[in-house]
Formats: sequence, C-alpha cells, structure tokens
Amino acid sequence: MPLHHFFAPCPRGLETVLADELVALGGQSVQASDAGATFQGDFGLAMRVNLESRIASRVLWQLAAGPYTGEQQVIEAAYRLPWSDWITVEQTLMVDTNAHRCPLRSLDFVTLRIKDAVCDHFMERCNRRPFVNTRQPDVRIHAFLNQDTYFLYLDTSGDALFKRGSRLESGEAPLKKNLAAGILQLAGWQPGIPLLDPFCGAGTFLVEAAERALERAPGLGRAFGFERLAGWDLAEWERIKAAAQARAQVARPMPIWGHDLKGDALEAARANLAAANLLECVQLKQVNMLESTPPAPSGLLVTNPPYGVRMGEQAELALLYPKLGDVLKQRYAGWTAGFFTADMRLPKLIRLTTSRRIPLFNGALECRLFLIKVVAGSNRKP
Repeated sequence: MPLHHFFAPCPRGLETVLADELVALGGQSVQASDAGATFQGDFGLAMRVNLESRIASRVLWQLAAGPYTGEQQVIEAAYRLPWSDWITVEQTLMVDTNAHRCPLRSLDFVTLRIKDAVCDHFMERCNRRPFVNTRQPDVRIHAFLNQDTYFLYLDTSGDALFKRGSRLESGEAPLKKNLAAGILQLAGWQPGIPLLDPFCGAGTFLVEAAERALERAPGLGRAFGFERLAGWDLAEWERIKAAAQARAQVARPMPIWGHDLKGDALEAARANLAAANLLECVQLKQVNMLESTPPAPSGLLVTNPPYGVRMGEQAELALLYPKLGDVLKQRYAGWTAGFFTADMRLPKLIRLTTSRRIPLFNGALECRLFLIKVVAGSNRKP
C-alpha cells in the first residue's frame, strides 16, 4: 500500500491532543503543527481517521507541495495535477485558499486561478468545465500558502468533521464538538470518571463524553467526501464501518450529569441527547450552580460558563465568580474543575489556585481552559 501525506486541521490549541489521537489510530510520521497535524498512511487510514477522530476538523489529502515566489508557480502546479483521475466533470467543486505570512497580494486571485487550472484540465480532455458550487460542492480543493511553500489538497471529509449528523438544538454560544472533545482530553477525563457540567447549555460536553464512553465512532451517522472520489476502496470502507459498528455499545446509565438554571437550555440538551440515542446515559436537572451539591465524592466538573460582552453582563459575572469559588471550596473538595472561557478575569475573581491555564481558540475567539484542583480550605487566594 503506498503511503500518502495528509494534513488534519483542528481548533488551535488542540494540536498535541490531535497528534496523540492520530498516533493511536495508526498514523505514521505524525507531527503537530500550527492549527493541525500532518501524518502519513494509506487511504484506509484516512478513512478511519475521518470516521474515528474526535479532534480533527477535516482530513486533507496532499496532492502537491513545493517552493514558490509568485502566483504562477502555484497555478502551474495545480494545472499539472491529473484531476480527472480523482473527480469527474459532472461533479461540482469549490477552491478554498488559506495562508500564513504569504507574500502574495491577493488570495482571491490565487483561488480563481487554481479553479481555472482545474477547469482547463477538463476542457482539454472532454471539452467541458465542471460547475462551481461554493455552498455544497461535491469536491473541495484546498490550497495553503506560507511564506515560501505552497500545498494543494483534496478534502476527504466533505462537511467538517465536527458536523456529526445528530445535533438538533444549539445554545447561545455552542461549542463545536471537536473542541469539546479536546477540552475533555486536556482536562484528563476518562470514561468512568464522574462528570458534571453545571452550565450545560445544549449539552455538547455531555454528548461527547457519553459517545466516547460507549466507544461510538463519531462519524458513523454521516457521509464523507472520499466516497465521491475515484480510486478509494469503498469495499474496505464498508469493512471499516462494520468494525466500528460492532464495537459500539448500547446506551446505559453513566456517572454523567448536566445541570443548568435555564429550562430551555435543558430542553435543548435533552433533544440533542435523544437525537444521539444517549438520553439514558446522562442525568439532567434544573439547578442553580450556587445551590448545588456534588453528585459524587469526586470527579471532573467541566463547563463553558456564561461570559459577558456588555458592561452590565460583565458586572454580573464579577459578582458571580467569587460565589462560584465559595461553592467549589465548600462543597466540591476532591473534584477537578475545568472552566473554558474567553473571560480572562475568571481566575482572579474566583479566587482559587489555577493548576493549568491552557490557551485555546473557539473559532477566532481567544480563550483559556482554566483547571483547578479543588481542595477544601487550602487553595483559596487572598
């Protein structure tokens, strides 16, 4: 089996977690990079990563890479590729270009010329051009340019991998599923450890934890881009899917709890758990965190707490965080608390010692995962 080069993008801050996951799935020459990880393997591995990865956003198959000093070298590289070996003129396509420290003036111009190069390939061979569809294309082509090297990829995923096919409802600021999965990994959660989200919203952490505990491959309920590409062994794909389906366990009660003060948030969480056939796994309850008691002697409390944008909201949170610290210290000794937030005031206002501060990004929004080991009466900041 020939080895191919792949790049798996992910939310910034999760690169090392993704690299560990790719190694566990069988990736070779895995290397974390900015906002993703590179790896090598055969097409079977790429199909497994699409199906099994909880952290990757996509799996991009590298078609070409090389040095460049201007647009023409990138365009010529795109023109030389044997596009008709992988896609047909009947399929719709889109080109997406991203760059970091790229010296070229216009990425839009590069994108247009790469698209023209693909269309010219088909015009020469069948006197027809494929149509462009920027909303739901059959085939996605990705280009990435750094300061001196270009990379051209075919997207093997189709829709982003955090779109797993079951989510119905979203909260005010929903987390992407792969970001939630990475946060659980960084916080040290393992199946069997009691888990509580006291501001659960639409329940993203709860769904991720339950699916992982049941060994359900996150991609079982959806289709992938490689299924529309020529040259991929779809019989092997059926075997890979069958093995994953055989491993998946039926839902059962677990030490996973979701609390929220808002009834409509709990209804959204209940709908999402039901859509994923996980309602039996999680206990939902309408609770004010400040009046809560821990559901187990120890465990992981992980949450994306409310954070304010307007001045009035910020003032309310400045009053909430010290009370939250009091509740943790008085009632949650023995627990680890993980707060994922863009509010950098939280550690100071909650007045508990933070053991780790992990930079992460929710889209373009810079955030932190603050981890606190709660010890009764001994880690209170003055």
